[in-house]
Amino acid sequence: MKKLKISAILLFTILLNSQMASAQFGDLLNKAGKAVTSKGAQALGLDKILKEPEAISTSFDDVNQEGKEMPEFESNAQFLPFSTLAKNGDDGYVLQSGHFEMINKSYCLKAGTYAPSAGDGYMYAPILGKKKDIVTAILKSAEKHPEVQQTDIQMLLWTIIAKTKFIDYSGPVKETALRLLTAKQILQLEGGALGILPIDVMAKAKSSMPPAIQKIFEAENNIRQLVSSGNYTYGEFEKYAIMAGMAPVRADIPSGIWTLHPDGYYIRYYPSGYSQTKVQIYVPESLIKDRGSKKLIYDATDDIACPANTGSQRLAQTNEPIK
Repeated sequence: MKKLKISAILLFTILLNSQMASAQFGDLLNKAGKAVTSKGAQALGLDKILKEPEAISTSFDDVNQEGKEMPEFESNAQFLPFSTLAKNGDDGYVLQSGHFEMINKSYCLKAGTYAPSAGDGYMYAPILGKKKDIVTAILKSAEKHPEVQQTDIQMLLWTIIAKTKFIDYSGPVKETALRLLTAKQILQLEGGALGILPIDVMAKAKSSMPPAIQKIFEAENNIRQLVSSGNYTYGEFEKYAIMAGMAPVRADIPSGIWTLHPDGYYIRYYPSGYSQTKVQIYVPESLIKDRGSKKLIYDATDDIACPANTGSQRLAQTNEPIK
């Protein structure tokens, strides 16, 4: 086993130094990974499964509600499109004083939950969790690869949220990962990943979980099974990831509520389903004056539109407008 681990490290080093194609890296990683895999999911301890941290852990508890404003705040404002702002390279937009809005591509980051619906309140929270750097990298890389469909990117994100091992990837999701991620990032996917859990392991794990968590746990295992099959459609992914029906609305966090961002501007979200979100930003003139020559940057890939209702979906934001 020790020799196999050393071989895997040597393989990775050689691939990085020689800058081999991503597809070739993926094939070799699959072979190396399968060689060092233990006897399967049965060997996993139940404690390990239950204690494995979430790939993305952001929840409404991570929202700072200090300084929030109700939807009526700045109600007479005229919003300019984000396209009037200068881009900050690959890192979003350089903000000016005023009101700006964009309808951008967004992505669901929690399987086994309800899609956004009218009346849902969403507030800003940062991306947190073990795979936050990988998720951010995908969102940034996608902007450079307009040929990659949004649905393919969403499937890839669902597999990462579901803690899928890269050696289990197959079909379009694997192709998307190889196109959007570097060799080093693909190797990082293995950390904390789970295999497909047998029925008896699933049953034991679920028995110690609240009902809402059971649904998410089961949805993630179904996604791992689906992507490993190599024979799937986006609709099949969506069936497991998106629950039918509507989550109850929280009256204290209405749709259109403003969050005071840590950088001093105000931001709010109006999702349309989970695949697109209208983002509005208000930048007080005093904020720009106080910063002097220091640029104020809005990089949506650092943000999550977080629902007040924990049964609804967290939505990753992007710098990509819906054309």
